[in-house]
Amino acid sequence: MSSFSQRHIGPQAADLEAMLATVGVADLDQLVEETLPAAIRTDRPLQVPPALTEAEALERLASYAADNEVWRSYLGTGYHGTHTPAVIRRNILENPGWYTAYTPYQAEISQGRMEMLLTFQTMVESLTGMPIANASLLDEATAAAEAMTMSWRIARHRRRAFFVDAAAHPQTIAVVRTRAEPLGIEVVVGDPQTLDLAADGERFFGMLVQTPDTEGRLHDLSALCAAAHDAGVLVTVAADLLALVLTRSPGSMGADIVVGNSQRFGVPMGYGGPHAAYMATRDQYKRQMPGRIIGVSRDADGHVALRMALQTREQHIRRQKATSNICTAQVLLAVIAAAYAVYHGPEGLTAIARDVHDKARRLANAAAAAGLEVAGGARFDTVVVDVGDRLDDVLEKARRRRINLRVLDERRLLIALDETVRETDLHDLADVLGARREDLGAACPDIAIPPALQRTEPVLDHPVFSRYHSETEMMRYLKRLENKDLSLTHAMIPLGSCTMKLNAAAEMAAITWPAFAALHPFAPREQAMGYKRLFTDLEQWLADITGFSAVSLQPNAGSQGEYTGLLTIRAYHRDRGEGHRDVCLIPTSAHGTNPASAVMAGLEVVPVACDDHGNIDIDDLRRQVEAHADRLAALMVTYPSTHGVFEEAIRDICAQVHESGGQVYMDGANMNAMVGLARPAEIGADVLHLNLHKTFAIPHGGGGPGMGPIAVASHLAPYLPDHPVVPGVGGDKPLGTVSAAPWGSPSILPISWAYIAMLGPDGLTLASKLAILNANYVARRLEEAYPVLYKGSRGRVAHECILDLRHFHAVSVVDVAKRLMDYGFHAPTMSWPVAGTLMVEPTESESRFELDRFCDAMLAIKAEIDEVEAGRQPADDNVLRNAPHTARCVSADTWEHPYSRQQAAWPDDWSRVHKFWPAVRRVDDAYGDRHLVCACPPWGEGEQH
Repeated sequence: MSSFSQRHIGPQAADLEAMLATVGVADLDQLVEETLPAAIRTDRPLQVPPALTEAEALERLASYAADNEVWRSYLGTGYHGTHTPAVIRRNILENPGWYTAYTPYQAEISQGRMEMLLTFQTMVESLTGMPIANASLLDEATAAAEAMTMSWRIARHRRRAFFVDAAAHPQTIAVVRTRAEPLGIEVVVGDPQTLDLAADGERFFGMLVQTPDTEGRLHDLSALCAAAHDAGVLVTVAADLLALVLTRSPGSMGADIVVGNSQRFGVPMGYGGPHAAYMATRDQYKRQMPGRIIGVSRDADGHVALRMALQTREQHIRRQKATSNICTAQVLLAVIAAAYAVYHGPEGLTAIARDVHDKARRLANAAAAAGLEVAGGARFDTVVVDVGDRLDDVLEKARRRRINLRVLDERRLLIALDETVRETDLHDLADVLGARREDLGAACPDIAIPPALQRTEPVLDHPVFSRYHSETEMMRYLKRLENKDLSLTHAMIPLGSCTMKLNAAAEMAAITWPAFAALHPFAPREQAMGYKRLFTDLEQWLADITGFSAVSLQPNAGSQGEYTGLLTIRAYHRDRGEGHRDVCLIPTSAHGTNPASAVMAGLEVVPVACDDHGNIDIDDLRRQVEAHADRLAALMVTYPSTHGVFEEAIRDICAQVHESGGQVYMDGANMNAMVGLARPAEIGADVLHLNLHKTFAIPHGGGGPGMGPIAVASHLAPYLPDHPVVPGVGGDKPLGTVSAAPWGSPSILPISWAYIAMLGPDGLTLASKLAILNANYVARRLEEAYPVLYKGSRGRVAHECILDLRHFHAVSVVDVAKRLMDYGFHAPTMSWPVAGTLMVEPTESESRFELDRFCDAMLAIKAEIDEVEAGRQPADDNVLRNAPHTARCVSADTWEHPYSRQQAAWPDDWSRVHKFWPAVRRVDDAYGDRHLVCACPPWGEGEQH
């Protein structure tokens, strides 16, 4: 093994012999032969380059970074320079205690990041003037598209047209158009100020307007919102959070939904992402809102506890009837934005906003004094200048100073300022425009915004935004929150279908380098040649790993990859004159995002049954294919299956679909069992999405970011997504645009690049083998206590196994999941894909020691279950039913349970030395939904302070 392989792969050489013996095989090759059907194993070794050492990989990435040129970009369009406070960068962005946690499904060990997400929601609610917000969306453009479909649901599909402000950002318009077309929604782009809603309003179910708009103009939307409501039209406003510090909130002007980006709250531009978008709405629409929402509830002792609220809206429960296909959002970036607001507070944010606004005012004054025509109207941070026939001269002056300006037309330039602009930058901009520096004048505290547009509402008036302004206090606050959450820094997180593998420090190193982090996504491509090299490498490597011809990096989440893959299939059929093909076959075991994505792509979902062994029911598949042969668009299939096995009949399954004119979409969620061993394209798939945040080591970030690029066969390559601002992206018959930025979230792609580069072909293949070994080792150790529900024909599982707990009568799977917290573990995936089970995926990164520790905990819990099942412990008061146990609970003055405090909190030797304490007792989910509170509670009622 290479040196990095030795670091990445958990089991050491000395452990392998014992582990293989436990599993019952002589070597890894025998295990692979018994696990993967011979028909799917590839006979072509990976062609990715030989493994680099950590030092060599970082040196190569540094050379790529050197090929990027970080100019001063004043291009606006929703992206701005920002300062990430060092205390936030070091303690959150570069801290594995934050970035290696998972989505907070297990609330009791996720209170820290949920507290910060609740703060994010509170921040958004305050600035937008809306009563409820979600805990982030993928980017501003997709948030606007989600607002459109949300409005359509609220309107019950009675109207089919959606009006979009022509002055919205171009990428937003493009994504909205792409999202609308498969659903049959007509998008009308125009000037909302000239729209006659009294006459034409009956056409529209909703509209999108932007303030400040893409040219920087602020708008009073009060009259427009009133007229829209009179016509039965819902109004979505895309708004800039920093501008809202000084300007009237959309809520006060009558908005129904507000969306936008929190990027300029301390999150680097990163050549396009990742960033946390937001959405806020009226209270009566909360059950139609997409995305995760954090709510306030209480625990078993009545103490304030946080949880994910209103989950019945989501794809993992409602499937094709969900509000959205969103699974991963942008938690880590939302946490950073919220921390930025907490650290600066209302006074600090006001000072930043005033400074940005004042510099724009001063530059506009200098340009006007030089005789240039400066666009009028209320503005926050943007100057638009008509330079006449001097455009080329001005741009050349800017280039000599390494400045990027946005060209609006043959005469006009746009300059969008931000908090990073210094006085010397203003001088350079004045020089570029031919203005005199002295005409910039001095800084002025007055706001040059009309009084009718100035904010009168309080800004961030919750105490959390006024407490932590010294670095000492902020550091301790962030550490207190971190300590409430279980991450990979504490223990393995054996979540099935989630692939919580090591996110190596060397892989993470480059994401904060300015040459990767500080580029504007719409900077000229010649300034991003390092990124181009990285994209080219990654696309070629992913194509080789999957066996496909082309790759698009644009989808910025797994759910987006699913959606994009289906859109390529839809575009292919339409291009061939078979646009009537609109049926998508989906096994009943599929992840909920699959049917939700299919509906978004305009397809009719037809479920396919699974047999008793967890495989697709071949007879039912044949019936469904025959019944829908003329309309069959696609089959969505996860491989290995969501039941954790390699289906023997996968080639025949693909052939059946192809024979009837359909295409095969393969969900790559379980690709961690296949890299180097099998290629989806060789099996028969036509398109595949990859979760780079699973198989290729991007951390989950507590619920995002993720990346979901798609790989396609040659016949689908022409339809890959393009971009309205950056040319040369996508195929020659593009399906449209699916993300705000051309390459999704580029600043985290160095992580996957480094993962592949440092493992090389041999290490990648070995990682797959060890993922399979670790899963089979856990299965073998636990199968007598917890039957393994599904196995392949030779008794093997793939990279995960499903433990059956349905035979227990007095104890539930929830009890076991919560009890694992007392042992210091995050539970495996609970009751999915089968209710009453736990799905375990250990990944290749976990050592034999950690696997044994988990298995020992599960076996100890089985002994505790036996005590309850036998009646030796009461069914309503036992160590499982009362789990988890907190420090407050076990240190109480009284203890009336029939088991000891030691058994409750320190059930094994490890926990007596390395105790991780859940922050709260078991959370009352029903109470939280009945008494919905989605903002920080007043201090005195909670524990935030």
